[in-house]
Amino acid sequence: MTQSIGPFVERFEPPITSEAPASDLLSGHTVAVKDNFDIEGAVTGGGNPEWAEDQAPASRNAAAVQTLLDNGAALAGKVHMDELAYSLMGMNARFGTPENPAAPSRVPGGSSSGSASAVASGLADIGLGSDTGGSVRLPAAFCGLFGWRPTHGLVPSDGLLPLAASYDVPGFLTRDLETLETLGEIFAGEQETDADVRLVYPADVWRLCEDEAAAALKAALPRGDRNDSSLLPGGDLKALLPVFRTHQGYEIWQHFGDWIEKREPDFGPGIRERFAMAAKITPEEFADAKAKREAFRAHLARVLRPGTVLVYPTSPGPAPLLTAGNDIVETFRNRALAMLAIAGHGGLPQLSIPLAASQGSPLGLSLVAAPGSDLLLIETAKRFI
Repeated sequence: MTQSIGPFVERFEPPITSEAPASDLLSGHTVAVKDNFDIEGAVTGGGNPEWAEDQAPASRNAAAVQTLLDNGAALAGKVHMDELAYSLMGMNARFGTPENPAAPSRVPGGSSSGSASAVASGLADIGLGSDTGGSVRLPAAFCGLFGWRPTHGLVPSDGLLPLAASYDVPGFLTRDLETLETLGEIFAGEQETDADVRLVYPADVWRLCEDEAAAALKAALPRGDRNDSSLLPGGDLKALLPVFRTHQGYEIWQHFGDWIEKREPDFGPGIRERFAMAAKITPEEFADAKAKREAFRAHLARVLRPGTVLVYPTSPGPAPLLTAGNDIVETFRNRALAMLAIAGHGGLPQLSIPLAASQGSPLGLSLVAAPGSDLLLIETAKRFI
């Protein structure tokens, strides 16, 4: 479904605020909250009408929501998302597709589609989203925003509707780095940032990017020393994709399987097929994927020494057109997931920054480092903008 809609499921008038915030760091900032985070008194709909019908209003705020309120932010409303967060393009067959204000003929990216759309259109200053396989990073790249996937476990996920818990993280989208820097101070303020930074441009990841997009990003890079190498010497980064799909899919079915079998929701195209695939994953297949993931995590731990920052495109190219055929979208999705799964597998922080454009659409450049290096990434981003 390509019907364009506004970003909000429900807009709060007046915006929700804390009566006694502990700080004013986010005073004057409004937040668009993805509809898989609990807001006290509101139903967490998860982008699917059947799921929403079966939920009672939340009794308390999600931890990330409460922290934003405690620091002076105001909640502008709940925003649309892909069904149960199981997609990357931002197209929801049940509710419609939030507009990509930076490229209206193209998808906004998902599953944090409404969060990105609201921030890019100026209707909110901060988008609170969730990122499992790229659901903050990809919409940020598509909509010309900064997108921060924090270190796994850094931002509490209490009150976030799970998709695949070992990958899920709350994340943030902003129009400017200064706001993201404030969020970093709030959520990662105790991290050290004094390591000597070594920028590494992994050639095998760059090769997953379309030639025109890669050229545009490289032309926008700052001059200076850099190290070109391979992230997975002698290996194939595309092999990370089936590992991710199996590991993620098994976790997803453990959480949603019983409800799906009882409720038989009318999922849209793509979502329906992915849940059907997840239902067939065996414990043995999951164990194999888990072992391969752990081996890759160990490899990343060896590569990502203190101060090492990987620099590579957030996505294979600009956002697909709303009218693109299924084959084109699926090919793009597969290449994107191979790139996005790196941080997901490793529980790594990743920061996507808007750096260039191709075919009139924004392109994001990503900075990735070892767990606990979130503030280092935000500081390093200043070299590129």
